[in-house]
Amino acid sequence: MKSLSSNQIGLGTLALLLPGAAHANAGVPMLFLAMPAFAIALLPIIIVEVLYLSKTLNLSMGHSAKTVTISNFASTIVGVPLTWFLLVLIQMVTGGGSAYGVDTTLGKILAVTWQAPWLIPYEEELAWMIPIAGVVLLIPFFFASWWSEYFVTKHLLPECSPENIRIKVRNANLITYSLLTLWPIGMLVFDYISSSNSI
Repeated sequence: MKSLSSNQIGLGTLALLLPGAAHANAGVPMLFLAMPAFAIALLPIIIVEVLYLSKTLNLSMGHSAKTVTISNFASTIVGVPLTWFLLVLIQMVTGGGSAYGVDTTLGKILAVTWQAPWLIPYEEELAWMIPIAGVVLLIPFFFASWWSEYFVTKHLLPECSPENIRIKVRNANLITYSLLTLWPIGMLVFDYISSSNSI
């Protein structure tokens, strides 16, 4: 087992600031994979949430579009990255920066849950680790999006009940995050089919 030294932690921090500095042997900081996916999915997410919130909060389409766009940019630019950073800190402080192996079922589970924010570079295993860790991270990202979007929406829609906004923003995020899970699941299925065809 190899623990992260202070130099490695410093390099990891540098990699956060300069994505080009991250190398495969330093592990896989999942934010660098998640953010492009969120950026690609942002417009469809906004469309779905605009349609849902305009109907459930009785808003005009324009008012709903403005509110949803601002709140989603806030959650994507601030909420998700901040949550990931906190998860990485927890991972490192609790010993999740060490390679414990993936030879056992428990090792595999820990590698894609506890160590999901910054995957240990088990390079031959990353094809299945990355999508499963992606699904795992969608859970805290959902809560980060829900609460950051609720906070913004509540201030943009003072005429609506905060409790009603909280519930409707939660429901909108449940819909869009359910759709987002199709991305990593699709990667797993594609990898499985590709592996089966190559045998």
